[in-house]
Amino acid sequence: MRTDEFDFVLPEALIAQYPPEKRGTSRLLSLHEGEIEDQKFSDFLGKVNPGDVLVLNDTRVIKARLFGNKRSGGKIEVLIERVLNDNEVLAQVRASKSPVAGSYLLLADELSVEVMGRVGEFFHLCFCSDVPVLELLERFGRLPLPPYITHTAEDNDETRYQTVFARESGAVAAPTAGLHFDDVMLQDLMAKGVNIVYVTLHVGAGTFQPVRAERVSAHIMHSECYNIPQTTVDAIATARNVGARVIAVGTTSLRALESAAVRGELHAGFGETRIFITPGYQFRVVDVLLTNFHLPRSTLLMLVSAFGGMTQIREAYRHAVEQQYRFFSYGDAMLIERK
Repeated sequence: MRTDEFDFVLPEALIAQYPPEKRGTSRLLSLHEGEIEDQKFSDFLGKVNPGDVLVLNDTRVIKARLFGNKRSGGKIEVLIERVLNDNEVLAQVRASKSPVAGSYLLLADELSVEVMGRVGEFFHLCFCSDVPVLELLERFGRLPLPPYITHTAEDNDETRYQTVFARESGAVAAPTAGLHFDDVMLQDLMAKGVNIVYVTLHVGAGTFQPVRAERVSAHIMHSECYNIPQTTVDAIATARNVGARVIAVGTTSLRALESAAVRGELHAGFGETRIFITPGYQFRVVDVLLTNFHLPRSTLLMLVSAFGGMTQIREAYRHAVEQQYRFFSYGDAMLIERK
């Protein structure tokens, strides 16, 4: 497949720069057996059945952006990609000249950080502090909004670019389909008999990178870590036994589940995934996907095209542009039944 098969023209005005005033008030485009239906997100409650399993990603976005200087005086920007332990991280570093191993950075005027070396495209950094790095980031870091959001993080972003069920710190981007849910919707789903379970996949900055290779098969996928609790595996097994469905909230939940079932059977535990889902992929776990609208030429658009069918997704996106749906992280939602 060619990458340009997943391209489309998106008017800049449709890129949502801010969330809706209230959670859960977005629009919902429903794709069912090739038919497109324009709805409200509140209609999602009527789309699920008692016994269905709703899988949420409970990752929490960390304040991963830091500014500072090299000891030589040059200004730098650091974006944490992954926290390795209490002191060490992998990070992107923007500077006029890349720092070398053994050099030191001063971040946020207070944090001394040693450059340990390179790991692929990232820098291996060590924070010279007895305070765990996650605590330091909470105190000194800034929320890393996506590159297509043009304003710097504001007070409202601190809560709205975070799901109401976020609890496992480690992501540098939000699992955005989960942003639509408020506590009332979650309670209504449980009251209806929907079984709500969780996975954790810490979203990396690579999620925003377009596929630059001419051929899809030449793209090298970024790596992310995930955890599937045994309770989630058991709930999905129970749903399968009674003919209920597995509904993944977001491509991140889907990627975690499909990664943990890559050998055929879903297994609990921690893992590392570079799974690249493109048309032709055989899904093993997920029946229904709730997701936002994705970037042109992106791996996530390829994933939803694999899930819903290339022709159907192309037509749904054309309809969404025509009807002026809001796109990307703060935008509207789409509900897709597996083709």
